[in-house]
Amino acid sequence: MTYIKWFFILVFWTFVAAFFHYTLPQQDIVRITDTYEKRIDFGENSIFWAGADAGNDVSVANRDVFFIQTKLANSDDVMVYRNEDTSWGWPPYFKFDTTNLQAEAGDMKSIADEPQYAILKHYGWRNEFMSIFPNAVSVKAVDGPDASKPIPYLNILVLVLFAAVSYFIWVRWRRFRIARIDPAIEEFQDNWDAAGNAMDDGRGRVGRWLGTWRAK
Repeated sequence: MTYIKWFFILVFWTFVAAFFHYTLPQQDIVRITDTYEKRIDFGENSIFWAGADAGNDVSVANRDVFFIQTKLANSDDVMVYRNEDTSWGWPPYFKFDTTNLQAEAGDMKSIADEPQYAILKHYGWRNEFMSIFPNAVSVKAVDGPDASKPIPYLNILVLVLFAAVSYFIWVRWRRFRIARIDPAIEEFQDNWDAAGNAMDDGRGRVGRWLGTWRAK
């Protein structure tokens, strides 16, 4: 029973960690190599795409999506970001400037011989198998590939608040369990044991009574 309990606890906190890792903003230092627009037909991975831009028809099965193609600083790895509005939906970035961001990214394109680096803020994951792309939120030019990233104050604030709320809920639950649940369980166990003892005693009396009818 203990193993099952810890299994579900591990699964729960894994989902919590994955949720925050996907939702909270991350920052990459990149060199933008290209920007383009592509028609996307949404399928099984549609949950990982944002909605249509504010003011556009949301009922269509496909639409054009902006992409930003980059190469990560100090690495040979490439990363492709989608560029979609989040509008009033989730995650709550309230992003309405997709077109402006695409223009800013296009203005920062550079080649390897004359690199221009930028900090690109985004959320989400990159999964090539499921064609999932992180969503760019903002882009800002920096001096070089070793530029320091801004301190993620929002991430720190959200995680601290979540930890505080989780601790408050845990304390309240622990007090409730000690005051209400544990006594109820103990009372049930005592009643169960008493009933079992009574049944054993009853069987003993019946056995003794039946013994008086046996031939001697």
